[in-house]
Amino acid sequence: MVNTQLKPFNASAFKSGEFVEISEKDVLGKWSIFFFYPADFTFVCPTELGDVADHYAELQSRGVEVFSVSTDTHFTHKAWHDSSETIGKINYYMVGDQSGKITNNFGVMREGQGLADRATFLIDPEGTIQAMEITAEGIGRDAEELLRKVKAAQYVAAHPGEVCPAKWKEGEATLAPSLDLVGKI
Repeated sequence: MVNTQLKPFNASAFKSGEFVEISEKDVLGKWSIFFFYPADFTFVCPTELGDVADHYAELQSRGVEVFSVSTDTHFTHKAWHDSSETIGKINYYMVGDQSGKITNNFGVMREGQGLADRATFLIDPEGTIQAMEITAEGIGRDAEELLRKVKAAQYVAAHPGEVCPAKWKEGEATLAPSLDLVGKI
């Protein structure tokens, strides 16, 4: 999936107290995160979504939009938003994908279950997937690590010829791959 293009889609979402229609056109031209999760009103999912909500302002300051996606409807997203303190702090898109088109486009539909895997995709402004993470049902994701990946991807995009080593943090040294580095790291 990495280095592949975002596929066309249309969906209804809940955002900032309103129902909105979105498509791939709303993603192109900015950095985006697609944050898939199995289902509303569950256990690990709200902890992850709340963690992303806690980092949303910083993601926005970096020009990143977040689209959380499950196969629940946008109506269910609103009900969950209205009834949960953790989910109530979400200001990013909560996309309803009851047809499964978006989930299938990203290859994270659990066969025979109608539920999305726990998966994250980072997409650049051209619509190319730059990073992805998929975890098992019981393993929650970390928004700080996601933010680190966003910073690294944005750095690499802005600095052709440089790469970010393991555990790279913003402001730290990068590498310029060359024949001179082979076998010296």
